[in-house]
Amino acid sequence: MLLALAQWLAQFDPVFHVVGFLTLRAILSTLTALLLALLVGPAVIERLTAAKVGQYVRDDGPQSHLSKTGTPTMGGALIIVAVVASTLLWADLSNRQVWIALAATLGFGLVGGVDDYRKLVYGNSKGLSAAAKYTGQSLIALAAASYLYYSSEVPAETELIVPFFKSVAVPMGLWFIPFVYLVVVGSSNAVNLTDGLD
Repeated sequence: MLLALAQWLAQFDPVFHVVGFLTLRAILSTLTALLLALLVGPAVIERLTAAKVGQYVRDDGPQSHLSKTGTPTMGGALIIVAVVASTLLWADLSNRQVWIALAATLGFGLVGGVDDYRKLVYGNSKGLSAAAKYTGQSLIALAAASYLYYSSEVPAETELIVPFFKSVAVPMGLWFIPFVYLVVVGSSNAVNLTDGLD
């Protein structure tokens, strides 16, 4: 949205062309999401605490985790809102890959939201079963990867471009789909695992 505004303003003042640089917009988007989370976060946490939307902790885990009982849950919703709002502000909304990333983000957020909701409704720490979570994540990741592969317009969209080597690009062909699947589902579960370790 702001990119379109900057492109329009650039006809009056060329300084606005700077907003067209992807690196600058990535930095501004990150800062915007951070500021949104910092500004809105305390109010959201306060409301969740007042509504007693607290976390249930398994009693078979480490004793140190018992102190987390009642910690507000559903904080992922705050992160999702901040990321989506920031993306809508700074991204090139004419790029279909932005919309695929947003759809996948919202899909994974929905899986997490259902998991948290079930924990609250049933009053325990179980939520969705591991199989249900994995199935939901898998369907979303496979749909996104398949769409990216079958709608690609140039070979570079499905190549593995090796960081720091401009001329090294590995054509992946149909292997693109399982690769994207593993990266997306693996990253999501890595975050879930490390989040549960604290």
